[in-house]
Amino acid sequence: MPAITLPDGSVRRFDGPVTGTTVAASIGPGLAKAALAMKLDGKAADLSSVIEHDASVVFITRRDPDALGMIRHDAAHVLAEAVQALFPGTQVTIGPSIENGFYYDFFRNQPFSVEDFAAIEAKMKEIVARNAPFERQVWAREDAIDFFVARGENFKAELVRDLPTTETITMYKQGDWIDLCRGPHMRGTGDVGTAFKLMKVAGAYWRGDHRNPMLSRIYGTAWRDQKELDAYLTMLDEAEKRDHRRIGKDMDLFHLQEEAVGSVFWHPKGWKLYRTAESYMRRRLDAAGYQEVKTPQLVDRSLWEASGHWEKFREHMFIAQVPDEDKVLALKPMNCPCHVQIFRQGVRSYRELPLRMAEFGACHRYEPSGALHGIMRVRAFTQDDAHIFCTEEQVAPETAKFVALLASVYRDLGFPEFRVKFSDRPPLRAGTDEVWDKAEDALKEACALAGVEYETNPGEGAFYGPKLEFVLRDAIGRDWQCGTLQVDYILPERLDAEYVGEDGARHRPVMLHRAILGSFERFLGILIEQYAGRFPLWLAPVQVTVATIVSDADPYAEEVSAALRAAGLSVVTDLGREKINAKIREHSVQHVPLILVVGRKEAEARTVALRRLGGEAQEVLPLAEAVARLAAEATPPDLKASGVAA
Repeated sequence: MPAITLPDGSVRRFDGPVTGTTVAASIGPGLAKAALAMKLDGKAADLSSVIEHDASVVFITRRDPDALGMIRHDAAHVLAEAVQALFPGTQVTIGPSIENGFYYDFFRNQPFSVEDFAAIEAKMKEIVARNAPFERQVWAREDAIDFFVARGENFKAELVRDLPTTETITMYKQGDWIDLCRGPHMRGTGDVGTAFKLMKVAGAYWRGDHRNPMLSRIYGTAWRDQKELDAYLTMLDEAEKRDHRRIGKDMDLFHLQEEAVGSVFWHPKGWKLYRTAESYMRRRLDAAGYQEVKTPQLVDRSLWEASGHWEKFREHMFIAQVPDEDKVLALKPMNCPCHVQIFRQGVRSYRELPLRMAEFGACHRYEPSGALHGIMRVRAFTQDDAHIFCTEEQVAPETAKFVALLASVYRDLGFPEFRVKFSDRPPLRAGTDEVWDKAEDALKEACALAGVEYETNPGEGAFYGPKLEFVLRDAIGRDWQCGTLQVDYILPERLDAEYVGEDGARHRPVMLHRAILGSFERFLGILIEQYAGRFPLWLAPVQVTVATIVSDADPYAEEVSAALRAAGLSVVTDLGREKINAKIREHSVQHVPLILVVGRKEAEARTVALRRLGGEAQEVLPLAEAVARLAAEATPPDLKASGVAA
């Protein structure tokens, strides 16, 4: 006689085993119609699952966040059925849901192309309209293998063979089509709806191994309704317009090439942008009491072995052999062990704590070439890294100070809001559960003191400690995880860092690993896309173009440019013979925020005609007033707040 506890705390009792469908119907016809699946004791399950014991049940409806993953999972099954109906002989392999969509990998002699999408989407809509129920079946292992072999589905047969012997083999049937799947699924194919679209096709090796056959992977996206789908497609269109790689080329900021895969060639304008961001961060850190250091690029493997990174991170390290010294060195993938080495020089006192040690540290990590993405995911990058060595009592107040600094920096850079994720202990980790309990409790106390509300991100902590992850949302609704703060009791122990306490005894410091931007390269890519290249004046690599209408105004244009440079502005002088409208178009494409137009009239009156990027109107100002106004406007926000001129 199972007792079913519902989210409101009420309990419903049944005379015998019962399905989720029956429980929903007992509550009311509205829920019976709306429920797509359920959470049974916290785990997603089919509505048709039989409940034989006392359990808690939460029903999943279309508006619930959990519904999206199920819609996409089921859409992958609908895609696979459609493909096999249209292209007999095609073998199916795997088809998971992913962020914002789904994909399915197919084996076929002729790869698919986007020209096939219209027919496939039409067939998918037929399958959805048919609304065949998803039926879960449990099969014997050998029966499943024989079934797939008989159908020529060799990849599926291999999957079944490789499943652990303890695994229950489950198949899901939708009409006459059947697939190997753990589930769960919604009620039927009709629950997928029609708010889906096939997006692209790509090659993928079976099981990710280049020695295996090449498959044809079809990607799609699926949403709860057409409004959500349209919003997503609009966002993708806007993201394409904002792509930092395209804008970086238009603005002549940087390039990448095969001779240095994953490393950025910064051009003069791009390096100006980089240095502006770096100078801003350096001022903020100086004001917050950080001490800047610089540590080596090449470090002997013995340090990485002692820190635990060699075992955990070796596959991502670039290694250098030193034959005449019989040494193995690694390009540092992170700065933390090196900072501990500085802390260990001499005898440290509790009076020195908290010691905030910062470095714009150049790091290298191996990333597969397929994972690289412009300047957002690279192999060579610079972290705005810092480590705070402190006592246990200082963890909470130092975290509060860091969060306040991070929030201020993000506001200055155009991100007034952010979310926080609390990532707790991962399955593979260093240290005892007792140490992790202490670290997680300290971080939770710090969040309470700082007034930080967070969502839990289970199992995603660093291998040496729990962490807070700070997630920005950009102008078109995309999330970017940038800042982080990690509480570490383990690395100071491993690398023998200690200080003399007020009691005269030696103690281990707690180490707070923290970053605000994460890496300059990635964050600058985010900024380029956030502003679509139209940076606020203080960040723009070229702030002003002085353009002449006629050559007679060339000397005056040079004078105007000199006055602006003397006021600290970054200026380009365009004395070309092109017509003024052509000049304005050219510099607008390069996203120069301000264009000062000068001709004979302006030279005689010692004025400038000011045009702003994206605007048609122009404002005529005396030269001295224009220089003073633009210099004030170009002052970085931290200097404005302190009353210091740029």
